[in-house]
This record gives sequence, structure tokens and C-alpha cells, in this order.
Amino acid sequence: MTETASAGLPAGGGRIRGTVAVLRRRLPFTSSVVLAMLLLAVATGALWSAAEDRAAYPFVAYGLPSLEVGRWWTMLTGPFFAVIPWYYLPMVGSFALFAGFAEWQLGTRRAMAVTIGGQFVSVLVATQFLALSRNSGWLWAERMAGSLDVGFSGGALAAVAVASATLRPPWRLRLRAGLCVYAGVAIIYVGTLADLVHFFALALAIPLGKRLVGPRGTTDTAGPNVREWRLLTVAGLLLLTVAEVVMFLVPGDGPFGSAEGVSLTAPELAILVLLVVPMLNGLRKGGRVAWRWAVALSVFVTLQGLATATLIGLADVFGGDYDTAGLPLFFVDNLLWTVELIVLTAGRHAFRVPSRRRLRRHAQGPGVAMARTLLGRHGGSTLSWMTTWPRNTYFVREDGRSYLAYRRHAGVAVALGDPIAPDGTAAATVTEFAAMCENSGLVPCVFSATEATVAATGELGWQHVQVAEDNVLDLDGLEFRGKAWQDVRSALNKAAKQHIDFRLVRLADQPEPILAQVRALSEEWMSDKAMPEMGFTLGGLDEAMDPATRVGLAVDAEGVVHGVTSWLPVYTGAGKVGGWTLDVMRRSAHGFRPVMEFLIASACLAFREEGARFVSLSGAPLARSAGGAPTRTIDRTLESLGRVMEPYYGFRSLHAFKAKFQPRHVPLYLAFRDEADLPRIGLALSRAYLPDVRLRELAKLVSSSRGR
Repeated sequence: MTETASAGLPAGGGRIRGTVAVLRRRLPFTSSVVLAMLLLAVATGALWSAAEDRAAYPFVAYGLPSLEVGRWWTMLTGPFFAVIPWYYLPMVGSFALFAGFAEWQLGTRRAMAVTIGGQFVSVLVATQFLALSRNSGWLWAERMAGSLDVGFSGGALAAVAVASATLRPPWRLRLRAGLCVYAGVAIIYVGTLADLVHFFALALAIPLGKRLVGPRGTTDTAGPNVREWRLLTVAGLLLLTVAEVVMFLVPGDGPFGSAEGVSLTAPELAILVLLVVPMLNGLRKGGRVAWRWAVALSVFVTLQGLATATLIGLADVFGGDYDTAGLPLFFVDNLLWTVELIVLTAGRHAFRVPSRRRLRRHAQGPGVAMARTLLGRHGGSTLSWMTTWPRNTYFVREDGRSYLAYRRHAGVAVALGDPIAPDGTAAATVTEFAAMCENSGLVPCVFSATEATVAATGELGWQHVQVAEDNVLDLDGLEFRGKAWQDVRSALNKAAKQHIDFRLVRLADQPEPILAQVRALSEEWMSDKAMPEMGFTLGGLDEAMDPATRVGLAVDAEGVVHGVTSWLPVYTGAGKVGGWTLDVMRRSAHGFRPVMEFLIASACLAFREEGARFVSLSGAPLARSAGGAPTRTIDRTLESLGRVMEPYYGFRSLHAFKAKFQPRHVPLYLAFRDEADLPRIGLALSRAYLPDVRLRELAKLVSSSRGR
């Protein structure tokens, strides 16, 4: 019994305490401030009674009135309180998230300086701005100049804005776009003192972010790329739509006047939302149709503003009467739509994805014959023959000399293995494939790629994670001697004693009795599986019937087939087959027990006699040789997924079996643009491996398998 259990604590209690200890050790500044906020809230009663209603509020809240009467300490006390009790949830939560992220990225000292400095500077700039503006006749400035506020939100926003400079594209732009959408809507359409502080915090922190983070900052690109242009237009349209919703639900009286009379009616707002939601998704994918609709909407609102300005001008000229209430906010709102139109126009090159109907109408490409010709000419990896299987689509470079095979699922183009290309052009093939995906509204990725392809995608700023491990056995000098080969030698010796022969054949040429037994073995193997048969990088009997595929059979003296293996050719260039890759493995549950060891060892000897240099025992998905504990979140996720899938497909058991042949391990990777693509890639891979099984059906199968 463990100490935790003996103490009667929940099993997860130790893990929770451990996590808290790690956070306190790694994030001491954030943890201390959060703890101080909560303790002061309890000690002063602010957690259940509104601080703004107390007589002491002017002595702890910051603002222009406090600074003018010399209450400088409010700059120190104000950040630790919330105006009303329920504000503690967003205030403490956002501070823990934003400041914690900054401390994690920048280190404690730099994060403290940025957070505390950002709070002080943003509050001081906001109060000085109000001091300069309150006597100008600006009613909003006069009203805000007399208000007070509390909270650490200015420092937290400054901290996360500065820390965003440590992120690589496109995460940096995504985070900053989200912050700017929030701050823009708040300051223009709501306009409290807190919103003004937030606006100045971001306006100062984002431009200075690269300098403040020091060597931790990432290098900026020369200008927005295709994905970033799309993100900018989506952020702008989202800002404008959220603003209309805010004006309808909580009409405020901000810097540019009241939203009453300017906000849309309920039917108008419903129409806008119904139009914008599909536009946002289309713009995100680079859709040409969505871009045209967004341009049309922006032009309509811009022209509406111009028409209103013209009417006002005419009214002034001819002495007419025109209600000017709410006009400043109306024109600011129209100005933002004009800015959105400018961004859409400037980034028009990023929206070239045709409609689905047009894509289907023009979807055509070279077939398997082309792929086999180029594969034989240039050679490929141990998985490259799989690119010639059905259901693949081919991306071919303009010169027609190289290709990538891929499958399209869930809006993702999953390329299989390395590009088939002449020496020195693989990187260009990957680059053009990625561009094609961008222009087709697809998420690109490369599955089961070798390190050479990973290096090429790395030049594009992509990420990668190991998803499998190829097991390659060099045939030159191969001898099954020594203790490590004892199981293999025993299988060969037992097969000889039991008069079991090895035949290396083409399955399509075999007589019907042999084919019937092979089909029966496969059906028997499938009947033992609780889950459906996989595809994509795992072939079956249909692929084994290909005349280019070699098949190993274990047949006894009475003509009974005890086991089957299939081997895919590995072309090394100039039409030569330099090796073979193991694909199908089927055995009888009641036949010769070590039949797989016998079949693989016999095939190795036969291929060596034919001049082959190596065989690949292939890799099993989500399985690899033992190593250090995974450190990245994605690696840990794949490790957990492998454990979950093991009872159903036995990938790790298969990987351990192949270790008997002392192979050298070649890692295989998934290369992807960034982590935001991973959920869709995961869905696409599940459909690639199980194309005829829906997710709901798969969930039922998993549930029923667990029950059994």
C-alpha cells in the first residue's frame, strides 16, 4: 500500500500536489501573485462584497482622481483586487494564464519586469491621456477622467503580448490577432477605463515585444505569407461581427458615442451572422467565393458610409436638418470595414481556392502507370511502392519528373512517404505540394517520411514527430549464427524436419487450391480481430495479387499452406530493385507455430541469392524501439494512443517480434505545419487507415471490444 493510499487520500491527490509543486517551482512569480490576490480577497471580504461599494475603494483603486490627490500607492494596491466578487474569476484566471505563459517563456525575472512594468506604464499612460483630453469637450474623456479601477489585467496583457514574440509563425500572429480583436472591440464599442488601459498595454507591448524578450525572440518573416493573410482577414471580419453583437447585447457609451441608434436590429444582426459564419470558414481555407462575398459586404458597408457622409454634406450646404447623434461611432465602424476591404484587396493572392464543384470538375491526374514509371526511374524509400496502390491521388510537378502520392480526407492532404523525384529535387517537390494544398484549401502533411524529407519540410518551418520505425535488415553477410538468432535457426530446422517448404511466388499465378487456402488464412486472421482491417500503409490480399509483389508460402508435403507473407519491391533507381518490404503476414492458428520466423528468414536468403541488398520488415504504426521517456506533449499523446490501440491491433507486439531479426531502425515521421493542424490530421489519418468505417462505428467497436 502506498503512503497516499494509506492516508486515505484520492489516488490522484499525489499527482495534483506534484503538479502544484512543479508550477510553484517553475512559476514562482505568477503563483505568488495569484495567492496574494486570493488571500487579500478573503481577508478584506472583497470575495463576497463588492469592493467598489466600500468607503475604502478610493484608497486602493488607481485612476486619475487617485493620482491627482497623491495616492500613489494605489498603483501598488489596485492590481490585487477586483471591482465586484465575480470579476475575480476572469481576473485571477487570466492573470494566471497570461502571466504564467510569459514566465514560462521568458523566465521569472524578465516576466516580473514586463508584467509589473506593463501594469504601471499602461495605467500611467491611460491616466495622462485622460488628463490631457478631459477639458477638450470630449464627454467620454471627461467621464472616464473621474473613474477608478482595480485589477492586474493591464500587466497580464502586456506580459502575454511581449511573450508572443517568442512564438514561431503562425502562432505569434494568431495570438496577437486574438488580443487585438478583444482590445479593439472593447475600446471602440464599450470604452471603460479598463478597456483604455488594455488598449495602451497592447499598443505599447506588441511593437516592443521583440526587444523586450531578448534572445528568446523568433525571427520575423519579410511579410505575411498566405496563411497569415488569411488569418488577418478572418481576424478583421471577426472583430467587426463581434462588435455588432456587442453593440446589440450591451450597448455602451464609448469614446465615439453611444451605440444606440447605430447598432443593428435583431433581424439585421441575424442576417449578418448567417452571412459571416460561412465566410469566416471560407476565408480561413482561402476560398475564392468567400473572398468575393467578404469584399462585397465590405464594399456595401463602405459605400453606405460614403452615402451618409454625402447626405450630411448636402444637408449642411442647403441648410437641412440632420440628426448627428451616434455619427462618430457610425463612421468609425464604417472606417473599420474600409480597412477590412483594404486588407482583403491587398491579400487577394491568398484566396485562389476554387469551389468544391470546380475542384471536382477539374480533379484529374496521372495514374498508377505514371507512378510506377517514375518510381522505377528514380527509386524511393521502403514504403514507396505503396504510393502505387488504389485510392491514392498524385501531385506531379510541372516538369512531370517527380510526384507525391496523397489521400484527401477531412480537408487534409496526407502525403505518403518521401517524394519520388530525381536527386536534388525532393525539397522542391515538397514545397510545390505545400503550395498546391494552400491553393486548394487543404492542410498539407507528409506521413511516414524519412529524415531527408523532414529536413526539407523543416526549411518550410514545419514541425515533425516520430510515428513509426522501419526495421531494415542488410542481407550482405547475413548469417543466422549466434545466440541472438536461436529462434530463427530453430524455425528453419523444425521446418526441414516437418517437410515444410518455402516457395517464393507470384500469388496471381498460383492454382486455385493454393489461392483458396490463402484466402481462408486471411479470413481466419481477420476473424480473430475485434477491429476492422486497416489500409493505407497496410496492404491485404488485393495488393498481394499484384504481379510485381512477391509472396512467400510455407507449404507442407500434403500441400497445406501454413503461412503467407507478401513482399513489395523497393526500387533504387534505373529500374533496379534493390530490396523488398514485408507487408502481409498471415498464419494458421493450428499450423506450424514458428512459421513467420521461417518465412521471413527463408525470404531473406532467397532475396540475397537474387542480388537484393536489404529487406525491410516495415514499421508498425505507433510503435518504436525503447528509448527515453517522451518529453513533448505530442510524443506523450502518441505513446498513450499506442497503448490504447495495442489490444486491438498489436502493433507493439509485432514490432517486438521483428526485433528477433536484429534489424537497424530507421525512424519514420509525420511532418506537419504546426500543432493547430493536428486534430484534423488525426481525423484524416483515421479515415485513411479505416476509409470504410465511420467514427461513430469505430467508437462502438472499441466499446464492444472492451466489453468482451
